[in-house]
Amino acid sequence: MMSIPRHNPIAPTALRRLAPGAGIDAHRHDDHQIAYAASGVLAVTTDRGHWIAPATRAIWVPAGTVHEHRAYGPTELHLVGLPAAENPVDLEAPAVLAVGPLLRELIIAYTADPDDDSAARARIRGVLLDQLQQSPQQPIRLPVATDSRLVAVCEILYADPADGRGLSQLGAQVGAAERTLSRLFRQEFAMTFPQWRTQLRLHHALILLADGEPVTTVAYRCGWSSPSAFIDVFRRAFGQTPGRQF
Repeated sequence: MMSIPRHNPIAPTALRRLAPGAGIDAHRHDDHQIAYAASGVLAVTTDRGHWIAPATRAIWVPAGTVHEHRAYGPTELHLVGLPAAENPVDLEAPAVLAVGPLLRELIIAYTADPDDDSAARARIRGVLLDQLQQSPQQPIRLPVATDSRLVAVCEILYADPADGRGLSQLGAQVGAAERTLSRLFRQEFAMTFPQWRTQLRLHHALILLADGEPVTTVAYRCGWSSPSAFIDVFRRAFGQTPGRQF
């Protein structure tokens, strides 16, 4: 369980530049928060799971959620706070949202000077909220397992995402039947084992790419059979190729 500091280490609306590997320790806000990395890759962790986002995505953090930030690669972090009574995305749990070119520029403009109370900035905020309402949720998350057998399987693949063994082989290692593990993935994660493994590999791929690893190296280290297979999955998940993203 993450410890909760007495005071928030950062204001709900702010602009921060984080070095690779830097982070913001566990904290919570009375406001909702949109966390967006205009460069680099941002990861948000709660006791419910892990969310990660490149520059085409943002992470929604509901008010009161205890969470940590972690940067991969030089990261320009833009944070937009919204009152708890104002929920333009109608979500009560963390989520990854698509960020198009207009929403990106609105977030950057709105966070440039958090102390600006001008009418012009208020208009930017209004359009930003309109864009958020139209921003689709993206199924990009790694939930946290509770069953010890599922935890054991997840830890094996966290350590080596390229491990290509199926559930029957992994189950033999952790002492659980394939059918049991398959049921646990659906029950705890609301996804199949192949779907979860793809999410895991995409998370690792984003971190490696942010660290400057070549696409070919990332593809094989994360378990894809070829760079082209990796690029195809990445494009479908994030809307553009790894080369264009980074």
